[in-house]
Amino acid sequence: QLTPQQQFLRKAEQTMVGLGYYGTLTYSFTSPKCFDRIGLPADSKLRQTITITNPLGEDTSVMRTTTLPSMLETLSLNYKNRNAAVALYEIGKEYLPTAPDKLPEEPDRLTIGMYGDDADFFTLKGMVETILETAGLHDCTYKACGTDAPFGEICALHPGRSAVIYAGETPIGYLGEVHPTVQKNYDIGTRTYVAKLLIDEMQPLAQTE
Repeated sequence: QLTPQQQFLRKAEQTMVGLGYYGTLTYSFTSPKCFDRIGLPADSKLRQTITITNPLGEDTSVMRTTTLPSMLETLSLNYKNRNAAVALYEIGKEYLPTAPDKLPEEPDRLTIGMYGDDADFFTLKGMVETILETAGLHDCTYKACGTDAPFGEICALHPGRSAVIYAGETPIGYLGEVHPTVQKNYDIGTRTYVAKLLIDEMQPLAQTE
């Protein structure tokens, strides 16, 4: 018997596959340098990570606090391999510190990335809307990203081509075009689009039949 959370995750994944996106699986370990690559401010709480005691190397020395760099690295790899168009998703966890000597929070996130001739902001927004409707979240709103955006990694997106997604007053994700500087940092030579949805926050708000 699947829990409501598991059922919600399965429905989200089935929707992504039905829309033609390919699933990916990346490591939960990452490098502290990923925060610089996405332009994260020095005082961002996302830089407060759980450090691995005996890492294999710096590239896997901390637990990720945001899934965005993992998706950008996967898109970069595809671009370097000359894949002309890519549409990917990953359902994975972030690891958010709570208190010393206590286990972190491990929320589930749905991260989406795409580039290619058919990729643009409105294609991505339409796809996100389909996911939300299928998942039972209706009448969601989109607000332009400002300095008060509730996501630290929003700095990685183009300020005029990105938005925060709300279900009522609750922020449940964001979407937009990757900032040109960040795109260059990942050696992606074409406009790139990403989105992240907060599965744990979405599931209790979903309307079930």
